[in-house]
Amino acid sequence: METGARPPAVEDKNLGPGDPLPTAVDVLIVGCGPVGATIANLLAGHGLHVLVIDKSVEIYMAPRAIALDNEALRILQLARVDEGDFEKVAISQVRLRSPWLGEFGRINTLGALDGHPKLVTFYQPELEQCLRAKLAQFDRVHVGLGVALRGLTELEDHVLASLDAGPAGTHYVRARYVVGADGASSLVRQVIGQDFIGKTFNEDWLIVDARDVPQPIDHVEFICDHRRPVPHMTAPGGRERWEFMLRPGETREQMESNTRIRELLAPWGDVDQMIIERKAVYRFHARAVSAFSKGRVFLAGDAAHITPPFVGQGLVAGLRDAANLSWKLALVIHGQASPQILDTYDEERRPHVRAMIRLAKLMGRLVMPVNGAVALCTHGVMRLAQFIPKARLYFEEMHIKPANACRRGLFVKGRTESLLVRGAVVPQGWVRDAAGTQCLSDDALGYRLVLAGFGIDAGAALDATTKARFYAAGGTVMNISYRGQQLGARACAWEDLHGAFFPRVVPSGWVAVIRPDKTIMNDGPATDVNRIVQESLTLLQKPSRAMQTLPEAVPSSV
Repeated sequence: METGARPPAVEDKNLGPGDPLPTAVDVLIVGCGPVGATIANLLAGHGLHVLVIDKSVEIYMAPRAIALDNEALRILQLARVDEGDFEKVAISQVRLRSPWLGEFGRINTLGALDGHPKLVTFYQPELEQCLRAKLAQFDRVHVGLGVALRGLTELEDHVLASLDAGPAGTHYVRARYVVGADGASSLVRQVIGQDFIGKTFNEDWLIVDARDVPQPIDHVEFICDHRRPVPHMTAPGGRERWEFMLRPGETREQMESNTRIRELLAPWGDVDQMIIERKAVYRFHARAVSAFSKGRVFLAGDAAHITPPFVGQGLVAGLRDAANLSWKLALVIHGQASPQILDTYDEERRPHVRAMIRLAKLMGRLVMPVNGAVALCTHGVMRLAQFIPKARLYFEEMHIKPANACRRGLFVKGRTESLLVRGAVVPQGWVRDAAGTQCLSDDALGYRLVLAGFGIDAGAALDATTKARFYAAGGTVMNISYRGQQLGARACAWEDLHGAFFPRVVPSGWVAVIRPDKTIMNDGPATDVNRIVQESLTLLQKPSRAMQTLPEAVPSSV
């Protein structure tokens, strides 16, 4: 097993038309969809040499994923995606409607959380174009389109990948690590022998995306009719989406016909006035792999898990994978952390993915009840629950949604008197530096390991040895002051403008070690800063279970 020493530098080269693919990289990413492209952007921000391949030459222009929450937008912020880089529609509410009881439930998505809208809809091809444009800014990122994976062989200190480069023939590339972000039918997952455990539901759905709808809506609604459930939502560019559950005996050909589309969309206006962008029948899944990695190969996004669409968490979960994995790979490749920290990717992500799948299945039972009696009973109970304040708030404010907080992983266990939660993300708010520059606090922290001082200069009490070790691990010190506080000319400080941290979350004189993915690693009073930093550094070097290796036999072709 390697010790984490940094490998010899590999050649930098921008790929242009006809340019050869690189023969050695730090990370090979299979799949250049939104998850793969986000991982590539995050790794590039750490200065790694990355090759991203995708068997498709063009972006698939039909809309697919349609919803992002504040967590997903915050991860895209880490990948340097600015608020105006792609169009979004903020959703104020999600309504659950019964044909007999009317509106029996509502989810409040109005407003912002951690600097971003709680829920937005978007147009996936535009997001993918944005992420690929960001990749073009990095000299050490190569994108090979029309290039397919053939097989993987793990050797002592790298993975040898054979690629089908089209007219150029077979190409071999050495990669320190490989990430499979190649979708639900992932070849990478098949190569490493991971079972896709879960369930394929028996219900088929017709999805219809249209523009210029005569009677547009400005929210998301679920028409919970057991005869034909219909999720319906607004989207950017004057778009709307409907999903119609097929009844027994209905076929794909029937449902995708212009006549049936006209009948289904009639309640929302004349179809002749709409522009139908997509109509397709699909069957949704609830599946997850038994492990998110094997040896030097990792799975992310739909390659690792598929979530039913009822809570809009499919792509969001993939972006959480990207944020969790990328910085760990970077620290290991730079020799700043032990390779064993990569074990915590599966340890931290898989339990949350499974919790989200369970929530999506629960919501599915509300949206598509099996018969009229079950629908009336279930929806009636939910409507009565609206008269119980605690029950209503639990559902309306989405407290039912599993928090993205790890029970085990790369953080020091325990709680303190602050409201920071180790293993969960730090709050985000607007901050201002001494020069008057304002930004969101994640942008001030950067995509790096940070010792943050709250109302105090965290670096002042660090002894020289601990400070040197922390900086050698890629860490830096940043301080957040309460509004109007002066920390002194030597302290790098950002002023908390709107109380995102003081006094609700942390007391003055507090410190925290914050991971690049903005997860709290350790925290406590500033008097204990040396112990807090040393415990965090120990975690980065602490060995854990041995990594498995790839099977000897791998596919030689797709």
